[in-house]
Amino acid sequence: MTEKRILVVEDEIIVAEDIRRSAQHMGYAVLSVASSGEEAVKKAHELNPDLVLMDIMLNGKMDGIEAAEQIRSCFNIPVIYLTAYSDEKTFERAKITEPFGYVIKPFKERELHINIEIALYKHKIEKRLKESKQWLSAVINGIGDAVIATDTEGIIKVMNPIAQALTGWRQEEVSGKPLAEVFIIISEEEGREVENPVAKAIREGSFYGLMERTVLVSKGGTKIPVDIIGSPIKDEKENVIGVVVIFYDILERQRTEEMLRKSAIKTHVS
Repeated sequence: MTEKRILVVEDEIIVAEDIRRSAQHMGYAVLSVASSGEEAVKKAHELNPDLVLMDIMLNGKMDGIEAAEQIRSCFNIPVIYLTAYSDEKTFERAKITEPFGYVIKPFKERELHINIEIALYKHKIEKRLKESKQWLSAVINGIGDAVIATDTEGIIKVMNPIAQALTGWRQEEVSGKPLAEVFIIISEEEGREVENPVAKAIREGSFYGLMERTVLVSKGGTKIPVDIIGSPIKDEKENVIGVVVIFYDILERQRTEEMLRKSAIKTHVS
């Protein structure tokens, strides 16, 4: 197993040396010790450690909380706070930076070890989830048809560029909106209502087409004839966790079919 690399940030030399020895005793590689927030950010950028052990109260203009915020947002490196300060105000400030641990000095080596291992594991899982979402987003955006994904309540989570072009809505406008407010579909047959595709997919499973002559009404009011495919999204236990709706413009297909129909009638008459 690759030795995990740690950056220690502590402005008291004796305490810093104690933390360094403890971390090495636990099997971690201590890349460096920084004594200020500014130095911590610089070394995090240069050394790219797997984790930072950060004291909150540091000398200089930048304290540990400010440094941790920059390290987390700029370099996506997990931070564990090591501090003698446990007051509510300090804790609330620290919490905003989403630390992976908060250990009060003086601490036992086993306590620090457990916090480090949990932080490293949690960060690994978060990284995998992020990569998985990025992969899924790339796949959805690369599909040649319009795609909208929702949760089980029909709230939009993802909408690819083609879906945005057909509906007239941008992704940043629709996140958190109900599908029915964005994906407005009607039937060209007077008096017929079109069923909510989310409800249909959850109830029946995958479907192709809601009904004959379905039309999408874009944000600007343009009516576009579409074919619709819906399918539930399931987790590893087969629980439905969302729905994906795929649709595409069939105007050209309708025109071709109409031309063929007229041609057939003309031939028959002749």
